[in-house]
Amino acid sequence: MSNQPLAERLRPVTLDDYIGQKHLVGEDAVVRKMIATGRLSSFILWGPPGVGKTTLAKIIANTLNRPFYILSAVNSGVKDIRDIIDKAKNNRFFSAQNPILFIDEIHRFSKSQQDSLLGAVEQGILTLIGATTENPSFEVISPLLSRCQVYVLKSLEKEDLMILLDRAIHKDTELSQRKIVIGEVEALLRFSGGDARKLLNVLELVLNASGTDEVVITNNLVTERLQENLALYDKNGEMHYDIISAFIKSIRGGDPDAAVYYLARMLEGGEDVTFIARRLLILSAEDVGLANPNALLLAQSTFDAVHKIGMPESRIILSECTIYLATSPKSNSIYSAIDEALAEVKQSGHLPVPLHLRNAPTKLMKQLGYGIEYKYAHSYEGNFVDQDFLPEKIKEKRFYKPQHNPSEEKILERLRQWWKSRFE
Repeated sequence: MSNQPLAERLRPVTLDDYIGQKHLVGEDAVVRKMIATGRLSSFILWGPPGVGKTTLAKIIANTLNRPFYILSAVNSGVKDIRDIIDKAKNNRFFSAQNPILFIDEIHRFSKSQQDSLLGAVEQGILTLIGATTENPSFEVISPLLSRCQVYVLKSLEKEDLMILLDRAIHKDTELSQRKIVIGEVEALLRFSGGDARKLLNVLELVLNASGTDEVVITNNLVTERLQENLALYDKNGEMHYDIISAFIKSIRGGDPDAAVYYLARMLEGGEDVTFIARRLLILSAEDVGLANPNALLLAQSTFDAVHKIGMPESRIILSECTIYLATSPKSNSIYSAIDEALAEVKQSGHLPVPLHLRNAPTKLMKQLGYGIEYKYAHSYEGNFVDQDFLPEKIKEKRFYKPQHNPSEEKILERLRQWWKSRFE
C-alpha cells in the first residue's frame, strides 16, 4: 500500500487531465494559450483551497520544461527568496528558459519579502506564479501586483467533482483493486464544498475506516465516519468555512452572543486575524450599509488595527467590531442597488449618456450639443434641480430602494423632497 495520500496520487500531470477552470485552461483560454506559445508572464492564481492552484503551476512548469522552485509563505523568508534568485541568475547561462518560482499563500508574505521579488520579476530573471486564497489587492504590494496578471479560480462544480470521484475509484492504483460503489453522493459533495483535495481526503478516510474491500458509500456512512474522525478531516477540528459562515450569519441575524462565540472558535483555531477583519469589513457594507454608515468606518479601523497589533490584543478589537456590527440595524440596500445596476448594464448594454451630461472640451462637441441644457445644481434653491441623469431608455429605473431603518428613513424623506413621486 502506498504511503502517498489519494489526493497526491491523483494529482494531474498534464493539462488534459486537469479538472475544472475551463475559463482558464479550456480551448482558446488564456492560460492554455500561454502554455501553447511558451510566452509565460508572471501571474497570481486567486481562489479557494483545493481547486488546483499548485497543480496548475506544476503542470505549466512540466509542460514548458522550465526549472521549478516552490516556496510556502508560511515557512520561507527573504533569504530563501534570494537563494532562488541567485540560482536562477547562475543557471541563465545553461538554460534559455527562465525558471518558475511558485509561492503558495503569497498573501502571507510581508512587504519586505515581496519587495525582494520585485527586481527579479521585473528583469525576467524568473517568472513568478503566486497562489492565494485572499484577494491579492489587499495583501500583495502594488508594485508586484502591477507586474502580475491575476487569474481567478472557482470552486469545482458538481460535474467536476463527479469526474474526480470516478477517476479515483476506477483509475487509482489502489482503489481500482477494490469493489467500491457510490450509492449516494450528496454528503461527499456537501462536505467537500467544491474542494477537490477535501473530496479525496473524505473519500479516503471513509474507505480506510471500512476495513473491507467492498464498500457501498452512502450519505449516512460518510457522515458517521467524519464525526468519528473529525480531527483527521480538518486541521484543529475546525470546519473553516462552516465557522466563518456561521459567524457572518450570526452578525447578519443580530445575535452578538453567537457572533462572538464563533469569533472565539476562529481565534482558538488559529485563524488569521486579518482574514476575520476583512470579512467584517465586507459585512459592514454588505449587511449593515446605510442603516449605520459608521459601521464601515469602525470595520476599516479594525482592519488597520489588527494589521499593526496582531494577537493576542487583536481579539479585543475584533470583539468590539463584531458586537457593534451584530447590534447595528441592518440594510442590504446598497448591495442590492449595485447588483441590480450591474444586471441592467449586462442586459441593456452601454447606453448613450444623455447629451446634457456629456463633457464638451472641444468646439465640435459644443456644436453637437454636448453639455447644453445641463443644470448646475448649486445654482438652484436647496442645491437641487429636477433633471434626468439616466440614459433615456431606462430613465424611470430605480436601483436604490431605501429600507425601513431610522438612517434610511431620513434618506428617503430627503429623496421624496427632491424627486417627489419617484420615491413614493
